[in-house]
Amino acid sequence: MIQAALYHRTTYTFDRNVSVHPHIVRLKPAPHCRTPILSYSLRVEPQDHFLNWQQDPQGNFLSRFVFPKPTREFVVTVDLVADMTVVNPFDFFVEESARDWPFAYESWLERELRPFLERTDEGARFAKYLAAIDRAPRTTVDFLVAINLRLQQEIKYLIRLEPGVQTPEETLTLGSGSCRDSAWLLVQLLRHLGLAARFVSGYLIQLKADVESLDGPSGPVADFTDLHAWTEVFVPGAGWIGLDPTSGLFAGEGHLPLACTPDPSSAAPISGAVDQCECEFEHEMRVTRIHEDPRVTLPYDDRRWNAIERLGHVIDERLRRNDVRLTMGGEPTFVSIDDMDGPEWNSAAVGPTKRRLSEALVKRLRRRFAPGGLLHYGQGKWYPGESLPRWALGCYWRIDGVPIWEDETLIADADVRYGFGAAQARQFSQQLARELGVSPRRVRPAYEDVGHYLMREGRLAREIDPRDPRLADPEERDRLRRVYERGLGEPVGFVMPLKRQWWQARARWTSGDWPLRTEHLFLLPGDSPIGLRLPLDSLPPITSPHGDFFPVDPLAPRDPLPPRQRFVAGVPEATSLQGISEQSPLEAPTEADEEPIDDQATTVIRTALCVEPRDGRLHLFMPPVERLEDYLDLIEAIERTAAKLRMPVVIEGYLPPDDPRLRHMKVTPDPGVIEVNVHPSANWDELAASTEALYEEARQVRLGTEKFDLDGRHTGTGGGNHVVLGGPTPADSPFLRRPDLLRSMVGYWNDHPSLSYLFSSRFIGPTGQAPRLDEGRRDAVYELERAFALVPPAGQPCPPWLVDRLFRDLLTDLTGNTHRAEFCIDKLYSPDSSSGRLGLVELRGFEMPPHPRMSLTQQLLIRGLVAMFWERPYVEKPIEWGTLLHDRFLLPEPLRQDFGKVIDDLVEAGLPFERRWFDPHFEFRFPMIGEQFLDGIRLEIRAAIEPWYVLGEEPGGGGTVRYVDSSVERLQVK
Repeated sequence: MIQAALYHRTTYTFDRNVSVHPHIVRLKPAPHCRTPILSYSLRVEPQDHFLNWQQDPQGNFLSRFVFPKPTREFVVTVDLVADMTVVNPFDFFVEESARDWPFAYESWLERELRPFLERTDEGARFAKYLAAIDRAPRTTVDFLVAINLRLQQEIKYLIRLEPGVQTPEETLTLGSGSCRDSAWLLVQLLRHLGLAARFVSGYLIQLKADVESLDGPSGPVADFTDLHAWTEVFVPGAGWIGLDPTSGLFAGEGHLPLACTPDPSSAAPISGAVDQCECEFEHEMRVTRIHEDPRVTLPYDDRRWNAIERLGHVIDERLRRNDVRLTMGGEPTFVSIDDMDGPEWNSAAVGPTKRRLSEALVKRLRRRFAPGGLLHYGQGKWYPGESLPRWALGCYWRIDGVPIWEDETLIADADVRYGFGAAQARQFSQQLARELGVSPRRVRPAYEDVGHYLMREGRLAREIDPRDPRLADPEERDRLRRVYERGLGEPVGFVMPLKRQWWQARARWTSGDWPLRTEHLFLLPGDSPIGLRLPLDSLPPITSPHGDFFPVDPLAPRDPLPPRQRFVAGVPEATSLQGISEQSPLEAPTEADEEPIDDQATTVIRTALCVEPRDGRLHLFMPPVERLEDYLDLIEAIERTAAKLRMPVVIEGYLPPDDPRLRHMKVTPDPGVIEVNVHPSANWDELAASTEALYEEARQVRLGTEKFDLDGRHTGTGGGNHVVLGGPTPADSPFLRRPDLLRSMVGYWNDHPSLSYLFSSRFIGPTGQAPRLDEGRRDAVYELERAFALVPPAGQPCPPWLVDRLFRDLLTDLTGNTHRAEFCIDKLYSPDSSSGRLGLVELRGFEMPPHPRMSLTQQLLIRGLVAMFWERPYVEKPIEWGTLLHDRFLLPEPLRQDFGKVIDDLVEAGLPFERRWFDPHFEFRFPMIGEQFLDGIRLEIRAAIEPWYVLGEEPGGGGTVRYVDSSVERLQVK
């Protein structure tokens, strides 16, 4: 709620004492004003006067002043306070008889509206304009919107200081006019079309928008008020509807009608007479915001935000002084601004627009954060019930600022078909082989399995063509259509077995033949890129018990990455493991070079780079590599090849190895949302800059952070805003160096349920999106206490695997899934693989806030708690809440009291947080439904939290949907 104080002062100064005849002042908001007026004051000077309040025949408030003595000054001052609660100008019903235009008033109603149906005689230009109005039948509302918008577009707005109102003929002749001229023109047009209309004089309050508009003008650059004029039309069922032809909008909360009359002359704000004299006229108006409730579009004013930023720097200094080495990333989520009701923005993981919007977003993020970064179009998650894996769009860049991919024009656009086919794919593959020092003869064409598709065709009815759209399964239909349109004898793509001999002194790329039973390479049937359909099971088995792929240990120290390779005659300089040039360049292979470059007698290369023409674009499937240096070297060769051939490409396949020398962000689909995996930030300034930039870039591609329920309740995206904590490298992780930090955070969250529920999504409880440890198991707190006892205190050495072993079986949901827990330690020090030993802890109990500064305040709270626990570990015995957990802490007031204790602890630790900084979060989480004052008692009703439980008898059709019981809502009466 915004309360705006309007001040309006009109001063007439005469050259001598004159008699002021009775005056009529029409400066009190009319009875039908939809904007609540909280207070009103009218003062007139000279104070020696008589005042009579009246109402004219239309019900407008009039104040009639009589002045018994002469005066040299006449002053009228209005002060009012308006509640600028948003008004929906279309919040009305229309009688069935008037639903469609044209319509006729009933006889009794037409009789009462007769003054507002009187037409003036106008000229030829008015008649021509009137005749040009489209009279095609349509809904009355659509007709009113169209005629109002037409005047706004065709009549230029001018500030006209001359008194009086132009005739409609004059306004059309000039093509311009003031607000009162446009309003009177619209009145006459509507009357000539058979609609009752009246002229309105009033106040216009325009407040500066919190957020600039994406679709049109954002309005005034500062808060503004002035006298204004518009039109009202009478529609049965709806009553008088305000139309503002100056802006082309319907009247809203900023339109405060003062006088509504059949003719402009009787709507003047002040009318009267004085003796003949010289007069100076002064006019002053201003609007001031005197109260603003916290709101999601402007949660903090500049003064408060400056205080928050100062604390962010204070916490940075504490973390730096204590050598915490904390980094923070996240996984914010976004929804479409334009299609909030589509399945892909509510429950479906993928849909028709998600990929397009995600690609636009990832390209904007690349330009913002990583010029010279690599765009990777890969495969994402694949859940049970989904026929195909999801996609994942990634952007990777080096932390030293050296570009990975320099020429953005060589990144293929997903909306462009370049016409590339098998011939271009062969040409690219062979040129790339030369760039890598590999014989082009190693490139093999790959074909669809002819036998499989002939057998599949043989199973079809004789009357059905394989490309027939009547095939039941749409995916099978598309698969067969693509295969037969391309032709079974046409290569799908080209495969080059490839491996980097990084263990040799002169590391180089090597290739070899694949010993297959068939002469040609046939792919496995399917829809995936050819790199995922290679017949690897047809190769000789691996004899080594350890395999032939050896990823680098995440905790191993890393040397700085070498600079981009310099190429001589298209051949890379040989480099050592540290990237230092130490030998002469390789000789480029020639077409006559038929012999293998390396010895293939005992080793079969099982990784391959694939080039596939798809939808007119070249897709390059990256092979898995053990070392980041090799991946970057391969990307350099691909870009150089694309530059020589002028062929933009799409990079897909395997991702670069996890490496702290590389940063990345991903854009992926999730049920109902788009999820962005944000790169970690090492300090507050980086965190603030990246968070605000992400929100802005997402908004520019029309991705938002809010939705609305059917009942109008304002909600978040429905997705998470998970916070990921770690260190610059896995070895620097605060949680691996000090396991007691995780113990402190888990214990503190257990003892303060407000941290679990204030920022969480609406789907909470034991089957929720981020269940608390004590929501699923009755003995969880006892088990947690036993685990706490085994955590070494601060300062004592601790093996990195211990923290994972202590908490892995406790920090889970009901099913034992560690990924859905409130504290997710999947990537802390997992025993499964090196990609799970990254020293990361993910806090999943955070929903996407609608404003970046609300998100930053949440993250600042976490940074403050980490700084506090690093200096003062939390060692209190965990509280067993039992049934009190949901009975008490799902109500706003107990939750606010508990959160106040968290703030008090931080203040006691020397971190001056303020409770009011989180008022926007409380207002958004627990919106006020209403309040009532009875006999001096204020009664307030707020929304509370109600757990949603998964319904066992309503299984979802796949792995992306879980049906819940949301039929009950909890309220707090205070």
